[in-house]
Amino acid sequence: MKIVAQGIDLIECARIREIWERHADRFLDRLLTPDEVRHVQRYKNAVPSLAGRFAAKEAILKVLGTGWRGQIAWRDMEILNNANGQPHVTLSGESQRVAAQLGITRILISITHTEHYAAASAIGVSE
Repeated sequence: MKIVAQGIDLIECARIREIWERHADRFLDRLLTPDEVRHVQRYKNAVPSLAGRFAAKEAILKVLGTGWRGQIAWRDMEILNNANGQPHVTLSGESQRVAAQLGITRILISITHTEHYAAASAIGVSE
């Protein structure tokens, strides 16, 4: 396994709360896949988990080296948790195409959050 690229992101939960309050379901539908929405809505206070997903997707964009250029979409990156709670990434669309072009076969992700901040680290690896 070879490390191709690394990315990290930190966000204030209050910023995500403001956007969500202003744009409600439109924000969720643009940012998250249906399975991600179900995951986030399991929590009494969904904002830290939502902010964590946001930070994770930003970290993935840094791994891909693209930012929000071209055809990249938020929902091209799905972050779900396995039975043990470990998050894993599935790419589709333009994100998957860019990753393949870079030789990235897997993205390792770590997410952490508190009431006030969320952070994520992503590492793109090739086999």
